[in-house]
Amino acid sequence: MSFSSDVKKELCSVELPPCCALAEGYGLMLFGRAFSGREISLLTENADVAKIYACAAEAVTGVSPILKKTKAGKYIIKVENPECRQKILTKFGYTGKETGLRINRAIFSGECCFGSFIRGAFLVCGIITSPEKEYHLAFSVSRRLLYNDFLKLFDEFDDISPKEARRNGAYLAYFKDSGSIEDMLTLMGATNSSLELMSVKMMKNIRNRVNRRTNFDNANIDRSVNAALAQLDAIRYIKKHRGFDFLPPELRELAVLRLENPECSLREICEKLEKPISRSGVNHRFKKIVEIYKEMHN
Repeated sequence: MSFSSDVKKELCSVELPPCCALAEGYGLMLFGRAFSGREISLLTENADVAKIYACAAEAVTGVSPILKKTKAGKYIIKVENPECRQKILTKFGYTGKETGLRINRAIFSGECCFGSFIRGAFLVCGIITSPEKEYHLAFSVSRRLLYNDFLKLFDEFDDISPKEARRNGAYLAYFKDSGSIEDMLTLMGATNSSLELMSVKMMKNIRNRVNRRTNFDNANIDRSVNAALAQLDAIRYIKKHRGFDFLPPELRELAVLRLENPECSLREICEKLEKPISRSGVNHRFKKIVEIYKEMHN
């Protein structure tokens, strides 16, 4: 299963008090495929979501809605009885004659209900990408007024503010940073998924740090190897054309050590000197040898 399916499976298993169960059912039906006197329905690929939608509709009407599986493998749930549809509309404060759907906040008994309502909306119109790939959680809403009301819900929460976009005729409220997505999962009741996201993020950060360190070390190794090769070329040239006696004693000792120990690091060369000096001191003397070589070569 996908990470999004796992999250929704966890959300569908959340135990709720009556007020929050009503708010969740409201979110499920309001953001479903249709919510009007003519039709109340949902089309989904997720079996868990189909069942919880059907249970929410039955909790209000006392009648089980029609639940079918299409040839394409999707689930369609319909409240076909007109009296049941009207009962649902009335329960949530609608007449069925509204020209545009709005969110009826009177349904929410307390702050806990906001999270349950958002959870219901996410189950039917939300998606979350695996954190292994990217951080992305979004709600796709087709109705403008409903979308505007939905955005205003987040005024109730500190530090949770979705970004807005329009795509393929739908209005998107989305989150791209991991911290906000963790907060959203926790708000909706998917605490295990939130912890999993945190764990994945931590591992990604560790891998990134290791990769950066490895790249840094590799770059240092490359620079050291290239520097040692340049030193060897310079020393061999000087030895062949002028002899080591041409070099001052401190440079002559270093040149001999490099020829005898081509694989040694600067620090290791330091330790082999008769009178050890600092690594930077050794590096400075090697630069002088290379400069002498360049002057001779020119």
